[in-house]
Amino acid sequence: PEVINGRTHKATVVDLSPWVEYEFRVVASNSVGIGEPSRPSALLKTKAAVPVVAPTNVSGGGGSRSELVITWEPVPEELQNGEGFGYIVMLRPLGSTTWTKAVVASVEASKYVYRNESITPLSPFEVKVGVYNNEGEGTLSSISIVYSGEDEPQIAPAGASALSVSAAEVEVSWQPIAWNRHTGRVLGYEVRQP
Repeated sequence: PEVINGRTHKATVVDLSPWVEYEFRVVASNSVGIGEPSRPSALLKTKAAVPVVAPTNVSGGGGSRSELVITWEPVPEELQNGEGFGYIVMLRPLGSTTWTKAVVASVEASKYVYRNESITPLSPFEVKVGVYNNEGEGTLSSISIVYSGEDEPQIAPAGASALSVSAAEVEVSWQPIAWNRHTGRVLGYEVRQP
């Protein structure tokens, strides 16, 4: 802090964070040095303001069929700037011009699941997450691309064949299912005996 003229008995403290409690002390100084600080002032909370920090690490994916799972890092309490804090989730199919808006009225929230039967598996969506409090809506994150949930594979592996290896073993082989928008990622196969 600046040194204030000895004839001045008040000062304005600037660049404080909104909706944070502060206490202050005053020390006197002269050419010899600095004296003992005063007792702390009473706690004083600055006024609330619209939040200005957007959530980070907006991503998502996974989930069930017809779902779009969106995740983010929650905004710390000291950056919420007021009461009534929550999140605004904006989403739209890639290439669309119309945003769908959802409000998540929870300070601790870090996830939102959008459900809609018309969502096709592995569809890309543009997503951004913003913040609000009782003072108004704040900043939105930059746009992230998130894919909707997958469906179960619709195609069976082709070319299954079996080769007897020993009296107790059979080797089964098949052609893998190629990735495409409808099959999604094949995480594994199950071999069944009819």
